[in-house]
Amino acid sequence: MDRYIGLDAHAASCTLAIVSEAGKRLRDFPVETNGAALVEAVRAVPGHRHLIFEEGTQSAWLYETLARHVHEIVVTGVIRSRGPKSDRVDAYALAEKLRTNAVDKPVFKAPSAFTRLRELARVHEMLVRDVVRVQARLKYVYRSRAVSTTGTALYSRSKRDQWQSQLPEASRAVTTKLYAHYDFLLELKKQAEQELVVESHRSPIARILETAPGIGPIRAARLLPIVVTPHRFRTKRQFWSYCGLGIVMRSSSDWVRNDMGQWQRAMIAQTRGLSKKHNHTLKTTFKGAATSVIQQGKPAGIYADYERLLESGTKPNLAKLTLARKIAAIVLHMWKEQEVYRDKAVNKEAAVRAVP
Repeated sequence: MDRYIGLDAHAASCTLAIVSEAGKRLRDFPVETNGAALVEAVRAVPGHRHLIFEEGTQSAWLYETLARHVHEIVVTGVIRSRGPKSDRVDAYALAEKLRTNAVDKPVFKAPSAFTRLRELARVHEMLVRDVVRVQARLKYVYRSRAVSTTGTALYSRSKRDQWQSQLPEASRAVTTKLYAHYDFLLELKKQAEQELVVESHRSPIARILETAPGIGPIRAARLLPIVVTPHRFRTKRQFWSYCGLGIVMRSSSDWVRNDMGQWQRAMIAQTRGLSKKHNHTLKTTFKGAATSVIQQGKPAGIYADYERLLESGTKPNLAKLTLARKIAAIVLHMWKEQEVYRDKAVNKEAAVRAVP
């Protein structure tokens, strides 16, 4: 006897809706958003319990709390619905999707793996955004007084007096506070980076991934708690799609009749951009790695591939995307094989030198 439970979670209460294996709506009821109360409510449902709820602020906590008390637990992306909407309607809709195997956006959860690293990565990302936000506010103050601001010299401690001297007295008080805020956040960010790297090095794979082109310690530490295991992805194309680097191919009316009355494939553009359903942190990480490779011009082997794309007429933005896809494929292979990165250009040069 299977029972499908849809859970619509909120800060104060959760609504549970139970559907039988035949699709009959059995009952629905509210439960306080409390671990003990939720466990008691779920365990009171007889039979094989299949639970589903949407990804959100409390999804990781719900997964940790209820996973041991059900036979199946599924986290899905937020479902956009039309028409009447209520907690009861949403809970039944979730249960029905699970019963009919119609969950099209499952979300991977592994709360017991890299728990502390995941929280440190989240804090680091918040601090990075806060630093950028204060930088933008500082530039706004100067630009509001028609002071041209280019580059990063504006944030240098040694040149702040020179920059502030171009402002009226009233505006200097604002920038003084913003500079103090900026210095405070910068120190917190530095501490967060150190803790993040130390925690990531508890896993041996982190040092291996750091050798990948453009990755480094910080990006490797952010990869670990998101991917968790590379064996989730059978091929690199699946990984590309998860990272937002997969190309969406769509077509309609693939076949048309020619002048001879025979069927032939229609010559239509099938590329529809990049996949929309992806992990934004991973996309930022791999595109940032591609940018680092382009700016530094190394490793020589993979940078040479980028230059060949430009020489062949590929647009710079598409060449950068191709480079990001290549780095993602390299990282996935390194992770699966537990191998450090070896630049093919360096290996080729070493082989040439070894020839007498």
